[in-house]
Amino acid sequence: MNRPMTPDETTRQALIALIPRLRRFARVLTGSIADADDVVQASLEKAMLNLNQWQPGTRLDAWVFRIARNHWVDDRRRAHNRMGHDDIGEMLDLAGDDGVAVVEASAEARMVRAAVDGLPPEQRDVVALVMLEELSYREAADLLGLPIGTVMSRLSRAKAALAKRMTEERAVQ
Repeated sequence: MNRPMTPDETTRQALIALIPRLRRFARVLTGSIADADDVVQASLEKAMLNLNQWQPGTRLDAWVFRIARNHWVDDRRRAHNRMGHDDIGEMLDLAGDDGVAVVEASAEARMVRAAVDGLPPEQRDVVALVMLEELSYREAADLLGLPIGTVMSRLSRAKAALAKRMTEERAVQ
């Protein structure tokens, strides 16, 4: 078993600063806060164990995101039929807040979340990386091991699907 490497202070601070973005990325991947926290923990553990594989001068965030995505894909394969999703409603902390704006924002967030969850996994990955994490098409392509054109076409299809779904949902309300 590998022993975790002790990162230098700069790398340690970069890993700590990455946690909120990694958590957000994992939430999009998993659709669940609990699963996302598991992915973040496992990803950071793997990153620490394999820190010698990261090339200084390259993007640490892209490397850790790749670890997270690979961990999630591997976990989905292992869990195949037993994995569920948490209620998206629990993702919003509404304690202490009240009012129409909060309710509308919550409904809108659930609608967007449901639309994103309804995307095929390959489109959801691209949405998370490009739209949420603001990676460039090239960075997302490198992270996913895809040609840049594939990333662009998947994102285009995802945006069209999200727009259609949101339009349909609003028409129902």
